[in-house]
Amino acid sequence: MLRKTIILLLFFAIMACGPGKKRRTYSKTRTVTVEGSNTDTSPKPKSKKEGRKNAKANRIISTALTYSGTRYKYGGTTKKGMDCSGLVYVSLKENDIMFPRTSYQMALEGEKIQIARVEKGDLLFFKTSKTGKRINHVGLVVDVKGNDIKFIHATTSRGVLVSSLREGYWNSAFVKAMRIL
Repeated sequence: MLRKTIILLLFFAIMACGPGKKRRTYSKTRTVTVEGSNTDTSPKPKSKKEGRKNAKANRIISTALTYSGTRYKYGGTTKKGMDCSGLVYVSLKENDIMFPRTSYQMALEGEKIQIARVEKGDLLFFKTSKTGKRINHVGLVVDVKGNDIKFIHATTSRGVLVSSLREGYWNSAFVKAMRIL
């Protein structure tokens, strides 16, 4: 009975956030730079509310990027180890936004948006388990250039990193985008 319990716990830990590849690269320090997503150079008048929202999104993204290269740890919320929802939770909390701790609970918050309307600071939700019926992975949008959406998240195989929604695995696992700011 104990052996079955341990095997079951290991299975859930492996399947919690992202694919379970064997390659481990999170011990290397990564430097990530994210360019602005506005490709139109003509000046556009922005409301004060929009400016505050963009500034808040940029602060949250900057916080999340400080965890780049952090190894994956189920339930982790520190530089010693981080899981996907822990990364989003800590990035929001450090910027005075209280939010649920787990990805499937996070997916219930905010306004659902179409992928074409995604902006920096929005959340992307995924189902990475073939047998699971609920959302089990979350990423924070850090950049949008046309159809290329970059998001930061924590994977079991590579830790905290920036990926593209264009990548086949993430594109097929994608469920929905939510606006929280």
